[in-house]
Amino acid sequence: MGETFVKRGTGPQAAAAEAAGLRWLREGSAAVVEVLSLDDAANTLTIEHVATTRPSRAAARVAGAELAAIHALGAEAFGAPPAGWDGQNYIGRAPQDCVPTPRWAEFYVGQRVLPFAEKAAAVGNLSAGGLETVRRACDALLSEDEDAPLARIHGDLWSGNLLFGVDGPRFIDPAAHGGHPLTDIAMLELFGAPYFEDIVSGYLDAGGDLGAGNWRARIPIHQLHPLAVHAYTHGPSYGSALVRAAEASLEAL
Repeated sequence: MGETFVKRGTGPQAAAAEAAGLRWLREGSAAVVEVLSLDDAANTLTIEHVATTRPSRAAARVAGAELAAIHALGAEAFGAPPAGWDGQNYIGRAPQDCVPTPRWAEFYVGQRVLPFAEKAAAVGNLSAGGLETVRRACDALLSEDEDAPLARIHGDLWSGNLLFGVDGPRFIDPAAHGGHPLTDIAMLELFGAPYFEDIVSGYLDAGGDLGAGNWRARIPIHQLHPLAVHAYTHGPSYGSALVRAAEASLEAL
Protein backbone atom coordinates (compact mmCIF):
# COMPACT_ATOMS: atom_id res chain seq x y z
CA MET A 1 0.00 0.00 0.00
CA GLY A 2 1.24 3.49 -0.85
CA GLU A 3 1.06 6.60 1.29
CA THR A 4 -2.24 7.32 2.99
CA PHE A 5 -4.02 10.39 4.31
CA VAL A 6 -6.25 10.43 7.41
CA LYS A 7 -9.02 13.00 7.46
CA ARG A 8 -11.23 13.91 10.42
CA GLY A 9 -14.87 14.81 9.84
CA THR A 10 -15.86 18.42 10.44
CA GLY A 11 -19.22 17.50 11.98
CA PRO A 12 -21.21 14.49 13.24
CA GLN A 13 -21.10 11.67 10.66
CA ALA A 14 -19.07 13.85 8.30
CA ALA A 15 -16.36 11.25 7.70
CA ALA A 16 -18.92 8.56 6.95
CA ALA A 17 -20.84 10.90 4.65
CA GLU A 18 -17.68 11.72 2.71
CA ALA A 19 -16.72 8.06 2.49
CA ALA A 20 -20.15 7.20 1.10
CA GLY A 21 -19.85 9.95 -1.47
CA LEU A 22 -16.37 8.93 -2.58
CA ARG A 23 -17.36 5.30 -2.97
CA TRP A 24 -20.48 6.23 -4.93
CA LEU A 25 -18.57 8.50 -7.31
CA ARG A 26 -15.73 5.99 -7.68
CA GLU A 27 -18.19 3.55 -9.25
CA GLY A 28 -17.90 5.80 -12.30
CA SER A 29 -14.17 6.52 -12.31
CA ALA A 30 -10.97 5.44 -10.62
CA ALA A 31 -9.99 9.11 -10.74
CA VAL A 32 -11.98 9.47 -7.51
CA VAL A 33 -9.66 8.81 -4.57
CA GLU A 34 -10.12 5.44 -2.92
CA VAL A 35 -11.45 5.11 0.63
CA LEU A 36 -9.15 2.69 2.44
CA SER A 37 -10.90 2.63 5.80
CA LEU A 38 -13.49 4.42 7.90
CA ASP A 39 -13.55 4.78 11.70
CA ASP A 40 -17.07 5.83 12.65
CA ALA A 41 -16.25 6.16 16.35
CA ALA A 42 -13.34 8.52 15.69
CA ASN A 43 -15.14 10.25 12.78
CA THR A 44 -12.13 9.72 10.51
CA LEU A 45 -11.53 8.18 7.11
CA THR A 46 -8.31 7.05 5.51
CA ILE A 47 -7.85 7.68 1.80
CA GLU A 48 -4.98 7.26 -0.59
CA HIS A 49 -2.45 10.07 -0.63
CA VAL A 50 -2.24 11.96 -3.93
CA ALA A 51 1.20 13.15 -4.99
CA THR A 52 0.54 16.24 -7.09
CA THR A 53 2.26 17.78 -10.08
CA ARG A 54 1.77 20.81 -12.31
CA PRO A 55 -1.57 20.92 -14.14
CA SER A 56 -1.49 20.40 -17.91
CA ARG A 57 -3.96 20.74 -20.74
CA ALA A 58 -3.83 17.01 -21.40
CA ALA A 59 -4.56 16.16 -17.76
CA ALA A 60 -7.40 18.68 -17.74
CA ARG A 61 -8.99 16.96 -20.72
CA VAL A 62 -8.71 13.63 -18.91
CA ALA A 63 -10.35 15.18 -15.86
CA GLY A 64 -13.26 16.33 -18.01
CA ALA A 65 -13.69 12.88 -19.53
CA GLU A 66 -13.60 11.20 -16.12
CA LEU A 67 -16.16 13.68 -14.78
CA ALA A 68 -18.45 12.83 -17.69
CA ALA A 69 -18.14 9.13 -16.81
CA ILE A 70 -19.12 9.83 -13.20
CA HIS A 71 -22.08 11.97 -14.22
CA ALA A 72 -23.30 9.32 -16.66
CA LEU A 73 -24.01 6.87 -13.83
CA GLY A 74 -26.97 8.98 -12.78
CA ALA A 75 -28.89 8.91 -9.51
CA GLU A 76 -32.27 7.99 -8.12
CA ALA A 77 -33.51 11.59 -8.22
CA PHE A 78 -32.35 15.17 -7.84
CA GLY A 79 -31.15 15.54 -4.28
CA ALA A 80 -30.69 11.81 -3.82
CA PRO A 81 -27.80 11.03 -1.44
CA PRO A 82 -25.17 8.41 -2.22
CA ALA A 83 -26.67 4.93 -2.39
CA GLY A 84 -27.01 3.39 1.06
CA TRP A 85 -26.35 6.65 2.93
CA ASP A 86 -29.19 8.03 5.07
CA GLY A 87 -27.20 10.20 7.49
CA GLN A 88 -26.31 13.89 7.50
CA ASN A 89 -24.83 15.44 4.37
CA TYR A 90 -22.39 18.35 4.20
CA ILE A 91 -20.77 20.85 1.90
CA GLY A 92 -17.50 21.70 3.60
CA ARG A 93 -18.41 22.20 7.25
CA ALA A 94 -22.02 23.18 6.55
CA PRO A 95 -24.83 20.60 6.77
CA GLN A 96 -27.25 20.54 3.85
CA ASP A 97 -30.32 18.51 2.93
CA CYS A 98 -30.37 15.65 0.45
CA VAL A 99 -34.04 14.79 -0.07
CA PRO A 100 -34.89 13.07 -3.37
CA THR A 101 -36.98 15.43 -5.53
CA PRO A 102 -38.42 14.81 -9.02
CA ARG A 103 -37.65 18.22 -10.54
CA TRP A 104 -34.26 19.93 -10.48
CA ALA A 105 -35.36 23.54 -9.92
CA GLU A 106 -37.47 22.57 -6.92
CA PHE A 107 -34.53 20.71 -5.40
CA TYR A 108 -31.95 23.38 -6.19
CA VAL A 109 -33.99 26.30 -4.90
CA GLY A 110 -35.41 24.58 -1.84
CA GLN A 111 -32.41 22.58 -0.65
CA ARG A 112 -29.40 24.47 -1.99
CA VAL A 113 -29.81 28.17 -2.76
CA LEU A 114 -32.45 29.63 -0.45
CA PRO A 115 -31.43 27.85 2.78
CA PHE A 116 -27.92 29.27 2.58
CA ALA A 117 -28.96 32.67 1.23
CA GLU A 118 -31.34 33.05 4.16
CA LYS A 119 -28.60 32.04 6.60
CA ALA A 120 -26.23 34.54 4.99
CA ALA A 121 -28.84 37.27 5.46
CA ALA A 122 -29.45 36.21 9.06
CA VAL A 123 -25.76 36.64 9.96
CA GLY A 124 -25.54 39.99 8.18
CA ASN A 125 -23.52 38.89 5.15
CA LEU A 126 -26.32 39.47 2.61
CA SER A 127 -28.54 42.56 2.59
CA ALA A 128 -32.32 42.39 2.59
CA GLY A 129 -32.31 43.75 -0.95
CA GLY A 130 -29.73 41.19 -1.97
CA LEU A 131 -31.82 38.38 -0.54
CA GLU A 132 -34.83 39.67 -2.48
CA THR A 133 -32.80 39.56 -5.70
CA VAL A 134 -31.82 35.96 -4.95
CA ARG A 135 -35.47 35.13 -4.28
CA ARG A 136 -36.49 36.64 -7.63
CA ALA A 137 -33.87 34.52 -9.42
CA CYS A 138 -35.17 31.44 -7.61
CA ASP A 139 -38.77 32.27 -8.54
CA ALA A 140 -37.72 32.61 -12.19
CA LEU A 141 -35.93 29.28 -12.03
CA LEU A 142 -38.99 27.58 -10.57
CA SER A 143 -41.22 29.14 -13.22
CA GLU A 144 -38.94 27.93 -15.99
CA ASP A 145 -38.79 24.40 -14.49
CA GLU A 146 -35.99 23.16 -16.76
CA ASP A 147 -36.26 19.57 -17.95
CA ALA A 148 -32.78 19.05 -16.55
CA PRO A 149 -30.44 16.10 -17.10
CA LEU A 150 -29.97 14.02 -13.95
CA ALA A 151 -26.37 13.21 -13.05
CA ARG A 152 -24.33 11.72 -10.22
CA ILE A 153 -22.42 14.85 -9.28
CA HIS A 154 -19.47 15.69 -7.05
CA GLY A 155 -21.35 18.67 -5.61
CA ASP A 156 -18.36 20.63 -4.25
CA LEU A 157 -16.06 20.67 -7.24
CA TRP A 158 -14.07 23.83 -6.68
CA SER A 159 -10.53 23.84 -8.05
CA GLY A 160 -9.04 22.61 -4.77
CA ASN A 161 -11.03 19.38 -4.98
CA LEU A 162 -9.62 18.49 -8.39
CA LEU A 163 -6.02 17.46 -7.87
CA PHE A 164 -3.55 17.01 -10.68
CA GLY A 165 -1.69 13.91 -9.52
CA VAL A 166 1.43 12.40 -10.98
CA ASP A 167 -0.76 9.48 -12.12
CA GLY A 168 -3.53 11.68 -13.49
CA PRO A 169 -6.34 13.89 -12.19
CA ARG A 170 -8.00 12.92 -8.90
CA PHE A 171 -11.26 14.02 -7.32
CA ILE A 172 -11.49 14.52 -3.54
CA ASP A 173 -13.85 15.90 -0.85
CA PRO A 174 -17.26 15.56 -2.50
CA ALA A 175 -20.72 16.64 -1.40
CA ALA A 176 -22.11 13.97 -3.72
CA HIS A 177 -25.77 13.77 -4.71
CA GLY A 178 -28.09 13.54 -7.67
CA GLY A 179 -27.93 16.88 -9.43
CA HIS A 180 -27.54 18.86 -12.63
CA PRO A 181 -24.23 18.17 -14.41
CA LEU A 182 -23.62 21.85 -15.09
CA THR A 183 -23.35 22.41 -11.33
CA ASP A 184 -19.92 20.75 -11.20
CA ILE A 185 -18.69 22.57 -14.29
CA ALA A 186 -19.93 25.92 -12.96
CA MET A 187 -18.10 25.49 -9.67
CA LEU A 188 -14.87 24.68 -11.49
CA GLU A 189 -15.31 27.93 -13.43
CA LEU A 190 -16.21 29.96 -10.34
CA PHE A 191 -13.07 29.12 -8.42
CA GLY A 192 -10.64 29.22 -11.33
CA ALA A 193 -9.77 25.62 -12.18
CA PRO A 194 -6.63 25.53 -14.32
CA TYR A 195 -7.22 24.83 -18.01
CA PHE A 196 -10.97 25.13 -17.54
CA GLU A 197 -11.70 25.13 -21.28
CA ASP A 198 -9.75 21.90 -21.69
CA ILE A 199 -11.75 20.32 -18.87
CA VAL A 200 -14.93 21.32 -20.71
CA SER A 201 -13.62 20.01 -24.03
CA GLY A 202 -12.72 16.67 -22.47
CA TYR A 203 -16.13 16.52 -20.83
CA LEU A 204 -18.09 17.25 -24.00
CA ASP A 205 -15.94 15.01 -26.19
CA ALA A 206 -16.70 12.15 -23.79
CA GLY A 207 -20.44 12.69 -24.28
CA GLY A 208 -21.16 14.86 -21.25
CA ASP A 209 -24.56 16.59 -21.25
CA LEU A 210 -24.77 20.11 -19.83
CA GLY A 211 -28.43 20.64 -20.62
CA ALA A 212 -30.35 22.37 -23.36
CA GLY A 213 -29.69 25.84 -24.72
CA ASN A 214 -26.70 28.08 -24.11
CA TRP A 215 -25.16 26.40 -21.08
CA ARG A 216 -22.46 29.05 -20.71
CA ALA A 217 -25.07 31.74 -20.13
CA ARG A 218 -26.57 29.55 -17.41
CA ILE A 219 -23.36 29.13 -15.42
CA PRO A 220 -24.32 31.89 -12.91
CA ILE A 221 -27.48 29.94 -12.04
CA HIS A 222 -25.34 27.03 -10.91
CA GLN A 223 -23.03 29.33 -8.96
CA LEU A 224 -25.83 30.59 -6.73
CA HIS A 225 -25.44 27.65 -4.33
CA PRO A 226 -21.68 27.82 -3.73
CA LEU A 227 -21.81 31.60 -3.47
CA ALA A 228 -24.68 31.40 -0.98
CA VAL A 229 -22.71 28.88 1.08
CA HIS A 230 -19.66 31.15 1.06
CA ALA A 231 -21.74 34.21 1.86
CA TYR A 232 -22.95 32.37 4.95
CA THR A 233 -19.59 30.94 6.00
CA HIS A 234 -16.99 33.37 4.62
CA GLY A 235 -18.41 36.88 4.75
CA PRO A 236 -20.16 39.73 2.93
CA SER A 237 -17.84 39.88 -0.09
CA TYR A 238 -19.45 36.63 -1.18
CA GLY A 239 -22.84 38.16 -0.50
CA SER A 240 -22.08 40.78 -3.11
CA ALA A 241 -20.91 38.10 -5.55
CA LEU A 242 -24.11 36.16 -4.88
CA VAL A 243 -26.24 39.17 -5.81
CA ARG A 244 -24.29 39.64 -9.06
CA ALA A 245 -24.83 35.97 -9.90
CA ALA A 246 -28.53 36.30 -9.15
CA GLU A 247 -28.76 39.30 -11.48
CA ALA A 248 -26.95 37.37 -14.21
CA SER A 249 -29.27 34.43 -13.61
CA LEU A 250 -32.31 36.66 -14.13
CA GLU A 251 -30.85 37.79 -17.44
CA ALA A 252 -30.35 34.18 -18.52
CA LEU A 253 -33.85 33.02 -17.58
